[in-house]
Amino acid sequence: MATRYCGLDFGTSNSTLALSADGRSFLCPLEGDSVLLPSAVFYDAEDHSVRFGRDAIRNYVEGVEGRLLRALKSVLGSTLIEETTLIQRKRVAMRAIIGMFIRHLKRTAEAHLAAIGMPGPLDSVVLGRPVHFVDGDEEADRRAEAELVAAAKAEGFRHVETQLEPIAAALAYEQSLDREELSLIVDLGGGTSDFVIARLSPERARQTDRAADILGRSGVHIGGTDFDRRLSIDKVMPYLGYDVLLGEKRLPMPQHLFHDLATWHKIPFLYTAQNLHYLRSIVLTADRPELLRRLIDVLAHRNGHRIAGEVEAAKIALSDAARVSFALPLEPPVAVDMTRADVDRAVHDDTTRLIAAIARCTAAASVKPEQIQSVFLTGGSTAIPAVRDRILGHLPNARAVPGDMFGSVGLGLAIDAQRRFG
Repeated sequence: MATRYCGLDFGTSNSTLALSADGRSFLCPLEGDSVLLPSAVFYDAEDHSVRFGRDAIRNYVEGVEGRLLRALKSVLGSTLIEETTLIQRKRVAMRAIIGMFIRHLKRTAEAHLAAIGMPGPLDSVVLGRPVHFVDGDEEADRRAEAELVAAAKAEGFRHVETQLEPIAAALAYEQSLDREELSLIVDLGGGTSDFVIARLSPERARQTDRAADILGRSGVHIGGTDFDRRLSIDKVMPYLGYDVLLGEKRLPMPQHLFHDLATWHKIPFLYTAQNLHYLRSIVLTADRPELLRRLIDVLAHRNGHRIAGEVEAAKIALSDAARVSFALPLEPPVAVDMTRADVDRAVHDDTTRLIAAIARCTAAASVKPEQIQSVFLTGGSTAIPAVRDRILGHLPNARAVPGDMFGSVGLGLAIDAQRRFG
């Protein structure tokens, strides 16, 4: 039987799975020919099926009755992992939904292996993990890793190890080198941003133990979904009553409703009878009741993920365009205009925190920013010009190396799996 292992990058926004079979590592197609699968699950209320990735998002956007869940990774290490959400009149635990998504990845990979003449179970995996699942809480961080490992084992992986995602990206980048470099690996994901400073070279790549080559690391719980949330609060939520004042005393609207509506993994928990009852009870006390009626419409028709998807798509488009527009799913529709300057403002404070995390990384490695020779950029948020430019500006002598924006971590995890299990 062919020897094969895998690396699984279960991401906040997207996931990849790379296979290491008979000495070579490659990304596995997960949806058609695409090796990238959006981390989305849709429960179809019409035929009671479960859909994943783009298929899940497409059915939701096309108006199929059902429930969409995204950013599942964000609940790891939080109290939300213990929560249940109502799906097809049943309460389903969030950890069960995560397990179902991992099971789908595993079965898809096994089907691909069978199709290329390597049938059999896939039972050894290296899971990617951020430097910090949870900032400033070591116990929650350990709990998050344990939950991820337990989910993989529950779905049939017998041998499960973990590796830091930026180290996995470093292992992938190293395959392309022809000389030694002092590199900063920048992995800006959907939910977390991670940094590693490492000495990389073709000679070092042949070594099994790389601990001495990892000079410093740091991470912060900031990612693309945080940029989405800030952009949504700034540019969308005012159309839904964010600035509405209530009653004779003109008290502000509860802000948590809008922040949750702008946060991918919290959206499903807003769709409750209690929230709708509350909003309907206060709508006539608002100074602009028509805005609250829009918010009621969004929650009643469960359009939160649709709005979040439009904001995310606008952010991505503004990496190349100067201005984009989209319509909020209301009757009548409401047009929203966004510019690259809006994105720049939305990411500014969080990017300052990213630079601080890089400074902690260089301090841990006992190197100065000007000593870094190359910056390997992976993760979708590295495409945002304001973020990328500030990072590169902090490292004046470093050569920017754009990696596979979404596949580098998964491929590096498979390379690590080959070393661990081979």
